[in-house]
Amino acid sequence: MPTYTAPVKDMQFVLHDVLKVTETGIPGYDELEADFTSAVLEEAGKVSAEVLAPLNTVGDTEGCRLENGVVYTPTGFKEAFEAMKGGGWTALDCDPDYGGQGLPYLMGTAVGEMFVSANMAFNMYQGLTHGAYSAIHAHGSEAQKETYLPKMVSCDWTGTMNLTEPHAGTDLGIMRTKAEPQDDGSYKITGQKIFISAGDHDLAENVIHLVLAKAPGGGEGTKGISLFIVPKFLVNEDGSLGPRNSLSVGKIEEKMGIHGNSTCVMNYDGATGYLLGDLHKGMRAMFTMMNEARLGVGLQGYAQAEAAYQNAVAYAKDRLQGRDVTGVKNPEGNADPIIVHPDVRRNLMDQKSFVEGARAFTFWGAHLIDRSVRAGDDDAEGLISLLTPVIKGFLTDKGFEMAVNAQQVYGGHGYIEEWGMSQFARDARIAMIYEGANGIQALDLVGRKLAQDGGKHVMAFFEMVKSFIKENEGNEALKADFLEPLKAASKDLQAAGMYFMQNGMKNPNNALSGSYDFMHMMGHVCLGLMWARMAKAAQEALDGGAGDADFYKTKIATGRYYMARQLPATSMHLRRIETGAETVMALEAANF
Repeated sequence: MPTYTAPVKDMQFVLHDVLKVTETGIPGYDELEADFTSAVLEEAGKVSAEVLAPLNTVGDTEGCRLENGVVYTPTGFKEAFEAMKGGGWTALDCDPDYGGQGLPYLMGTAVGEMFVSANMAFNMYQGLTHGAYSAIHAHGSEAQKETYLPKMVSCDWTGTMNLTEPHAGTDLGIMRTKAEPQDDGSYKITGQKIFISAGDHDLAENVIHLVLAKAPGGGEGTKGISLFIVPKFLVNEDGSLGPRNSLSVGKIEEKMGIHGNSTCVMNYDGATGYLLGDLHKGMRAMFTMMNEARLGVGLQGYAQAEAAYQNAVAYAKDRLQGRDVTGVKNPEGNADPIIVHPDVRRNLMDQKSFVEGARAFTFWGAHLIDRSVRAGDDDAEGLISLLTPVIKGFLTDKGFEMAVNAQQVYGGHGYIEEWGMSQFARDARIAMIYEGANGIQALDLVGRKLAQDGGKHVMAFFEMVKSFIKENEGNEALKADFLEPLKAASKDLQAAGMYFMQNGMKNPNNALSGSYDFMHMMGHVCLGLMWARMAKAAQEALDGGAGDADFYKTKIATGRYYMARQLPATSMHLRRIETGAETVMALEAANF
């Protein structure tokens, strides 16, 4: 059975050596002293390793079941959920006014990585709840907040988001779910939603569904969509639970992975719902939840890769096959461990350099969210809006690739279920699809985000990279291995943006055909920037006589690998983009 150990030291390095959280000036960050964050992360690591990870295989093999209208989660999930609630983990970064602990979103992100690595399917129950909490917190009335948030913060009640219908995925404007207004101000919700993660289960006494539906008078397309709170059980004025609402689970989807999460078809048959936010402005309210979810899904991508990598390293050190071509390394055995072989090292270095760069990138993104929300920084809000499709799309694409790479280290054993590597790959695969398939993320990035606010935010990103390079150009330890590769990659990215500007207006397909490559280019540049920052921090620690010199030297060596072996991919992506739409669009549909 696979194991998991929380990478607390790596997380602390990003928080304190790279982001220097206590020096940022963001309200609440001054409390994030190293001793405090270490204590939180160490305890979360214990919960991850001792409570959640042992249930990962259980959830995968048992799955969820629907019996007589009741959804049951796998053995041990309910007890583990109670332990999470009892430890206050569901309330970590929630508003203290509703029972939360009020820690920054960054800390919730760091802890969330551990929980996802340990048991992705399990963590989705509280993860979806957090997103629904955020939407109600941002757009709900005071009465709605008082009614729902305390119970959702504690996860006595959980939450969902209901967007997709059998005929309407990304194109939500064609949804059919209807909301009919009632005399008492409520609405009757009728329709079917599919792919609803944590749609129903036995972990909480109520499930608060946030449902997109069309109310009269909204017109066609997404402009007519409103968002509604539709509880599984209606809530009485005194906060107690009333009768069952007119909604039901049609079935539990049979999926490739995340078997421990109940992905439901939800049927609404005149269910009572309450408008959340403004009428016909449901997409704005839902995007509060979706943007948070997209960063969380990007985190899922690299968190699964982290867990898979840890097990692949252990296997590579233990598995004896062949001899080192430069000389025997294990004279007492009949073969050397496979970690001596260069191609296994390449595979593991691909994984290690991606995961650590992705962690820094995601933590930086969470820090930007805190800067936006806690400090009211509009520039930070614009930058994280630009980066969100990159975090979601690039990190999940590469996270799945790295989970497969970890599986490959095992050879034939990686294909056998009892070793557990298959689950990491199967679970990671969904992250490329849900919360907006990655092709949609690329279209969002190129079609919307680059031009947002007149291109202000992408230009600010380019200036950030340029300024970092200029500020450190006298640092000989960084120059050749980090700054020069970063400069070259950034120039590739800018050249791609220029190509879109020059060719996209006369033929939009020239831009859209290159959008996926651009998303990956930008992902590589972001990780390149993160590795340059991490290398600088590690070198400063070494120069200052830091205690664990080997840790910092390893960081620099890992970053050097990424800059040399992964970052040059930007050149390939640029060449692809510059071929335009001609070859992509050459065939008639009938000729495929």
